[in-house]
Amino acid sequence: MAVDFKTTQSRFAAYIRDPDSNPPPVDVESRRMAMYRELFFNNIDSFIASNFPVLRTILSDGQWLELTQDFYARHRCDTPYFSEIAEEFLAYLQNERSNPDDYPFLLELAHYEWVEMALSIAKEAPALGDGDFLEKLLRQRIALSPLAWPLLYRYPVQAIGPGFLPLEAPEQPTCLIVYRDELDQVHFLKTTGLTIRLLQILQDQGAMSGEACLQAVAAEFPQIDLQALMTNGFTILRELAEKGILIPATDA
Repeated sequence: MAVDFKTTQSRFAAYIRDPDSNPPPVDVESRRMAMYRELFFNNIDSFIASNFPVLRTILSDGQWLELTQDFYARHRCDTPYFSEIAEEFLAYLQNERSNPDDYPFLLELAHYEWVEMALSIAKEAPALGDGDFLEKLLRQRIALSPLAWPLLYRYPVQAIGPGFLPLEAPEQPTCLIVYRDELDQVHFLKTTGLTIRLLQILQDQGAMSGEACLQAVAAEFPQIDLQALMTNGFTILRELAEKGILIPATDA
């Protein structure tokens, strides 16, 4: 009986995922199987649509249905949590999706939309700097907040919508910092490649003084006047610290 139940369960799940490629279990009424299929799929479809509203808006009903059905049939989720299905959808787009008719920015747009949800539910609660921290940024060790992500996109994902669907990437990438503030609001800040590189250095190398961070940036961009970089760099560091993007480094 255990073998029979497991076989039935496998057939049931396979049909629910992809009824066009798998026969229904012989001992379950077809009307009931159709109801199960609709119930399960609609839950996933609705959840993905709510997490990727721009993506849903720019696709026709037929395009969206093809996309979500393909995800539902092909991708094997590694998590039982609904809050992580959006990340599974990203993994599907990056590793399994292969449709030449898709918009070239599809993955980047989906990632951009996922970031907001991911940061909104992140559990970290970093300690922000006070006034003394802001004044002494160059001399003390600073770190990138775990609730601040420097991001580079080939496409201007923040501008994409029904009225703007670029088919070719511009020459310059889009540089964004996505961060959650002390009121737990998620913000998207458009910035420069230089600032993104500054944050990447902190992300890759860990905490260091503000001065050391600016010197590391200067070493990578020797064409920039060092004095100007140090002067303007302090202003950038302070603005980022005021937003909670840069925080005091801990000993951990």
